[in-house]
Amino acid sequence: MRIEKFIAEDLYRRGVRYVFGIPGGSSIPYMDEFRKAGIEFILTSNETSAAIMADVTGRITGIPGVCHATLGPGATNLSTGLGGALLDRSPVIAFISEVPSSMSKRTVQMNIDHYQLLEPLTKAGIRMTAINAPEIINDSFELALSEYPGPVHIGFPSDLSGRKVNKTDVAYRSEEWDQEIILDSDVTSLLEYSKKPLLAIGLTAARNGLSGELMTFLNRHPMPVVVTPMAKGLIPEDHKCYTGVLFHALSDKLGAVINDADLIIGFGYDPVEYNYEDWMPDVPLIHFDTVKTDMPGKMMVKQVVGTLHGLTDILSVCLKTEREWDFDIIAKIRDSIREPLETDTTGFGPVNLLKILKEKLPGETILTLDVGSHIHLFGQLWSTPSNDNLLMTNGWSGMGFGIPAAIAAKLNRKDKPVVCVTGDGGFLMTAGEVITARRYNLQVIFVVLSDNELNLIKLKQEKAETDIYGINLFDNYLFSSEMFLGIPVLIADSTDSFNNSVEKAMQINGPVIIEARIDPADYKKYVMV
Repeated sequence: MRIEKFIAEDLYRRGVRYVFGIPGGSSIPYMDEFRKAGIEFILTSNETSAAIMADVTGRITGIPGVCHATLGPGATNLSTGLGGALLDRSPVIAFISEVPSSMSKRTVQMNIDHYQLLEPLTKAGIRMTAINAPEIINDSFELALSEYPGPVHIGFPSDLSGRKVNKTDVAYRSEEWDQEIILDSDVTSLLEYSKKPLLAIGLTAARNGLSGELMTFLNRHPMPVVVTPMAKGLIPEDHKCYTGVLFHALSDKLGAVINDADLIIGFGYDPVEYNYEDWMPDVPLIHFDTVKTDMPGKMMVKQVVGTLHGLTDILSVCLKTEREWDFDIIAKIRDSIREPLETDTTGFGPVNLLKILKEKLPGETILTLDVGSHIHLFGQLWSTPSNDNLLMTNGWSGMGFGIPAAIAAKLNRKDKPVVCVTGDGGFLMTAGEVITARRYNLQVIFVVLSDNELNLIKLKQEKAETDIYGINLFDNYLFSSEMFLGIPVLIADSTDSFNNSVEKAMQINGPVIIEARIDPADYKKYVMV
C-alpha cells in the first residue's frame, strides 16, 4: 500500500475526521487520500489557527487533533499553536513537510531544522519513513494522549509519497495508564487531622472528566472548592462548596476562605495555569496529579502521582476529623463575586454585555474566549454548566485563540450553538479565519468587544504608574460597513442595540460578527492585574 493511502486510512480508523492546515506541493498526494478516506482537509488562513483548531478538536473529541504545515514558514507559523497545545495539555499530531534526508543539511530554499525549532514545543519529533510509518502513527497517538497530553511532530520528507508500506505491520496498542495512588503516613495524617481543608481543582481533573466523582465526594465531605479557569464547570456554581475561580476577576475575595484553610488539597491541579505560591497561605499542600511537577521549595508539599479515578474514595477513608467550615460565609463570598451582575445596570460595558449573552444564549452554548481583559470577567462570571461549554487558553494564554477555537468547536459539535467572545486585538490577529467559517457556512457568532485598545496592557501600565503607550489599535471604529470579508456585521453601542443584535445574529444561517462598542471602565473595577 502506498504510504499516503495507509496514513489516511489509519487516521480514519482512529477517529480522525479533519486535518487542519495549509498545503504545500508535497502534501497534495496526502490530501487526495484524506479525501478518499473520508477525512476533510480544512484549509485555514494561517497555520497557527490550524494548530489551535487541532488543539480544540483534541479537547472536544478525546482523539488527537491533526494539523499540517509545509516546511519553513509554515512550520514556524504552526509552532505558536503547538505551544498552546503543549501548555494547555491538548493531544495533537502535527504533520510537517520537509526536505528529503539527503538535503536536510544542505542550503535549500525554506529549509530549517524543524526538530530543533519544535523541540521545546512538542513532546517528541520524528521523521517518518516507509519502514517506520505503522509504528510512528501508533506511537505518536499513544504519546499525544499520555499524561500530560500534548503535541507530537511527525516530519514528512517530500520524497516519501508513493513509497510502499506493509499494512500488516500495523500494531494497535491501547495500553491504559493506570498507576495506582498510594498514600504514605504523612499524607494520611495531614488528611486525618485537617479541620479546614480546601480543595483546589485544576485542568487535569477537568480533562479526566471527574465531575461525577467530585460531586459524590463533596456531598459526603463538604469543603470549599476553588477552581482554575480551565476547570470551571466541573462542579455546579450554585453548589454550596463552590467558592470561585482563581486568578480571574474579583478573585481577591476568595482570600477570606483561602487564608482560613489549614490544608490545601490539589486535585488534578496543574500549576501551568496558576502557581500555588501565587495564592496559597503558609499551610501544607497535598498535590494529587497524574505526573510529577516542579514545586516551590519553601512550602510543605507532598506530591502524590497516579490515576485520579477512584481517588475520592481513598480520600474519604482518610478524612476523619469533623470539619469546621462555615458555609454561610462561603455563600456570601460567592454572592459578592456575582454582585456586579446585579448592581451594574447602567451603561454598555462588558458586564452588561455578559448579562445579555447569559439571558439570550441557550444553556448548551459553547463559548470560546480570546485572551484579554474580558477573559477575566467571563472566566469568573459566565455560567458554565459543564467543562466542555467554555473553551479558553490559560496555560499558553496566546491572543488569537478565540476565532479558530470557535470554528473547530462548531465543526466537531454541529448540533450546539457556538459563540466566540474576543477583544478587538485578538480579533485582528486571526480575522482572516472568518473566511474559513464563511467557506464552510458555520453558524458561529463572533462578538468583538471593541474598545480601540489592548486594555489588559493598559491596566498593567496604570498599575506600574507608567505612561499609557503603544496600546491604541485604531481610530474611530473597527468596522465601517455592514459586511467584512463577505460576512454580515452588526453594530451595537448600547444594551438595547446589543440585545437586538444578538437576537438577529441567532437567526442568521452562517457566521456573523457583532461589533460591541463597549465602555471598558468595568475592567478597571473588577479585573485584578
